[in-house]
Amino acid sequence: MELPVQSHPLLEVAIVRTEWPQGLGQTPGFLDFASRLAMTSRPPVRTCDRTKAAVRDLLRHGGFKPTGRSKPASEYLLKARDAGFLGEINPAVDACNVASIHSGLPISVVDLERAEGELHIGLVDKGVRYVFNASDQEIDVGGLVCLHDEAGPCGGPVKDSHRTKTQASTTRTLSVVWGTLALEGRTRSTAEWYQSLIEELGGQVALSLLAAPADLPE
Repeated sequence: MELPVQSHPLLEVAIVRTEWPQGLGQTPGFLDFASRLAMTSRPPVRTCDRTKAAVRDLLRHGGFKPTGRSKPASEYLLKARDAGFLGEINPAVDACNVASIHSGLPISVVDLERAEGELHIGLVDKGVRYVFNASDQEIDVGGLVCLHDEAGPCGGPVKDSHRTKTQASTTRTLSVVWGTLALEGRTRSTAEWYQSLIEELGGQVALSLLAAPADLPE
């Protein structure tokens, strides 16, 4: 599966494609989800202030402002966990949320069956918006690095598009770990841990790829 990545001085992504044996709505989740979020035992990857700053710098490169309601998804998840309102969604998203909270890296998860045509990663044109939830709320993703299908941007390090979000019937997912070259080794270690969480929940990883943009065609 080729997934071109546009040239970018900071971006390092890990791509994880997963086949689930049945729909996510029928797939059991973590028995100890709350403790996974808290991770009282030492997690294999831990965030810090340097991680937060590096991720924000990554998102700023194209002119996007990662503040307020547009801050990185990993920051939102940490705040939601600490406030006690981050609950279970489905195994694919729950594994993403556990890995993202502790690593400090945003992670996108999309339903491959809902994506249209070929995929690529790159900056979004100014002024582009998409709906990110069932209430039809929109986010302006102009200048943000995102996953695109042939219909436009469909996933990113702030909020994923509602049109490609996972649902109860989802059996094929593609995840993007939004890493930065400024944090050497963190993208790989986060992706490896994330993959182990997926496999623990019964998902079969069909593709795991670490890619810096310079290694792939624009």
